[in-house]
Amino acid sequence: MSDVAHNVHRLMARSGLTLKQVVACSGLCERTVKGILSGRNKPHARTLHRLAAGLRVSTDELFQKPSLLTHRSFDRRTNPAVDTVVSSHPEWFDQWRASDFDELYSHFGTGGALTEDGAAQVVLSMNRKREVHQKVDLLLESAEAELLTALVNLLYQRIVLSPE
Repeated sequence: MSDVAHNVHRLMARSGLTLKQVVACSGLCERTVKGILSGRNKPHARTLHRLAAGLRVSTDELFQKPSLLTHRSFDRRTNPAVDTVVSSHPEWFDQWRASDFDELYSHFGTGGALTEDGAAQVVLSMNRKREVHQKVDLLLESAEAELLTALVNLLYQRIVLSPE
């Protein structure tokens, strides 16, 4: 079975989705999804994007090496406070991807797993970074791109050249 097929099976199981639900969510025909699941088809990029969108994951998630995914279950088991924060504050996780959750679960606090407070601090920090990245992306597409680039270079030089 191909990595894509294995990952689609894994993602379907994780979300509790049936074949018919994946077909409905992705807009792909059943024959195409069955071909991907069996590993017979080598889907086009457009098909993979539609499948990933239907599964609510990034396209990269479909190409993960199954042998490299064992860290995820370890990180999730060793950081139970994250689940509490996720259920307590679902609004903090709008537009999060699987990779964002992987990053969150991989964090450690003082002496081991995150506390609820530590997990909340990491989530808020990640969200602040995301907001800044979105603003930077927009600025880089505007007439202010040169100014932003100069400012970033100046700040970078201050940090790289300043002794600690």
